[in-house]
Amino acid sequence: MSAHLIFDHAPIGAIIAYSDGTPRPPERHRRKLADWKNRNGAGRLICKRAAVERGTQTIPASFTLHEGDFGSNGMIVMRVHKTFDVTSPRDFTEREQPEPGSVLVMSRPGDLGELVHLAANRSAAEDWLARHGYPEAVLQEVTVPAPDTGRAA
Repeated sequence: MSAHLIFDHAPIGAIIAYSDGTPRPPERHRRKLADWKNRNGAGRLICKRAAVERGTQTIPASFTLHEGDFGSNGMIVMRVHKTFDVTSPRDFTEREQPEPGSVLVMSRPGDLGELVHLAANRSAAEDWLARHGYPEAVLQEVTVPAPDTGRAA
């Protein structure tokens, strides 16, 4: 699936995998494997940004994946995000959608909001929000996705 289709159809909170199409090197080739893992991976879709025109330049639409957190003793030191524009040559796959009834905790309302937490239900989302304090946060319940009848087989 193309990056453009992910941008158009994948819901916020979905797990998206990406690949450059090259085979995974053997474990013994540590540098090649590390490079391959940098170009192939998966993450949770946390935001989508529309295209922007600045004078004569156009910044294409994009989406951002949260790949993981690093830290210790419950303290997150670094978050890993990767952003892809809709012209990315990689292959993308939607592996998983958020469960209906789960709740997205968005950092702020509107198009500039990002997913900061995916909770199993509203009370879990409210508990998480009380502990982490995002003053402009918005809670959005995940509903059952409508069947996509416009796709070609």
